[in-house]
Amino acid sequence: MFQKNQKGVSLVLIIVFVAILTIFGLTILQWSALQIKASNQAQEKELSFQIAEAGIEYYRWHLAHDNDDYQDGTGNSGPYIHDYKDINGNILGQFSLEIDPPPSGSTMVTIKSTGYSNSNPNLKRKIISLVGIPSYAEYSFLINNNTWFGDTEHVKGKLHSNGGIRLDGTCDSIISSAKETYICTPVHGCNNEEKPGVWGIGGPQTFWKFPVPLVDFNIITTDLSKIKTDAQDQGVYFSSSGSYGYHLYFKSNGTFDVYKVTGLASPYWYKTTYSGYVKGSVDIGTKTFLQNYTIPSNGLIFVEDTVWVEGIIEGRVTLGVGSFPENSATYKSAIINGNLVYNNKDGSDTIGIIAQKDIVIPKFSPDVLEINGVLLAQYGATQSYYYHPAGSSVKNQITTYGSVISNQIWTWSWVNGNNTISGYRNTYTTYDSNLIYAPPPYFPKKNEFEVLSWDEE
Repeated sequence: MFQKNQKGVSLVLIIVFVAILTIFGLTILQWSALQIKASNQAQEKELSFQIAEAGIEYYRWHLAHDNDDYQDGTGNSGPYIHDYKDINGNILGQFSLEIDPPPSGSTMVTIKSTGYSNSNPNLKRKIISLVGIPSYAEYSFLINNNTWFGDTEHVKGKLHSNGGIRLDGTCDSIISSAKETYICTPVHGCNNEEKPGVWGIGGPQTFWKFPVPLVDFNIITTDLSKIKTDAQDQGVYFSSSGSYGYHLYFKSNGTFDVYKVTGLASPYWYKTTYSGYVKGSVDIGTKTFLQNYTIPSNGLIFVEDTVWVEGIIEGRVTLGVGSFPENSATYKSAIINGNLVYNNKDGSDTIGIIAQKDIVIPKFSPDVLEINGVLLAQYGATQSYYYHPAGSSVKNQITTYGSVISNQIWTWSWVNGNNTISGYRNTYTTYDSNLIYAPPPYFPKKNEFEVLSWDEE
């Protein structure tokens, strides 16, 4: 009897033990199945993410080949669906693209890419990326020659020169030169001495970088003939005045008055940083009112003559100045006749002045002068001339908000020792960050879109 009870107990224990093992084994199998499922799902999610990312890269490539195509080459609205293939050409899934074109005046494009695999098309990942092409107005100064910033000159924003830089003033961003060394000449206070690409008593010197790659001014040189043609078609165009040129006075209501300059001020001696003395005048003597114009919708104004400009900018404007066919003997200049300022400094108002020859500050400019805008002297220089005799035209302060681009030697002031003998004693330059991705119309840009932001929705 006792043995039978022991056998029964043993059988029960075996049954219980087998049941526990079975339950435990089933639990492990279920857990393993869940793990495999989770692992597969993670792989599918990762694949969907990679497919969505491929969509972003594809459209960046597309924009690099056609900067202004926001319809994937179809001419129709999206979404635009593409297969995603492996290295052997097998289709693994698709990405679906939505493209938001840039706001007016901007280069910033929003790309939305949704990726999904063929094996699990309901498991989708979406990436949103903002890309943009920076303009050459990303510099506060971009100069194709040697340059000198004196101890009363203050630069806010990037400064680059393809020549050497003598920096005795202050800066708050990268100061770069394409030269490892260069010959500093008397025009910059030296005796034809070899100097480092960037040198001087200014700073901070931690921002100095040289040598760096050359910036190709052939790329920066804008096709003025294109601006002329489009200004004739849909903008505002002025042919030769038959006199000395035109005076454009911009108003805060989005219009500008146009005058014909009929006479210049009494002649005086002056010279540039790249040429000798001449006797003449770059100041208005007499003028005749012609008409009031509204800034055109495409923002283009072209003057095939010398032009004087000043006033308050309301809107987005590019002023092209030149004569055709192009001949260095007849290149035209723009002259900043007085304060040229924005109605708003929030990026909605901007002006770019692109001149074949020089962009000039005249002798009888204001004692305190402010210039807002992008100034591009394609073959000449952006500068105040040296007005003779010494000391006859010394002013207090010039402030620029925007960008100065000069092919030849730039300067707002001429000095002898520590004394300013022509131009402005104090110069302040502040970079306008709105210009990087929203430059004035037709202003030269770089070739490649940069990623500005990247997020998963």
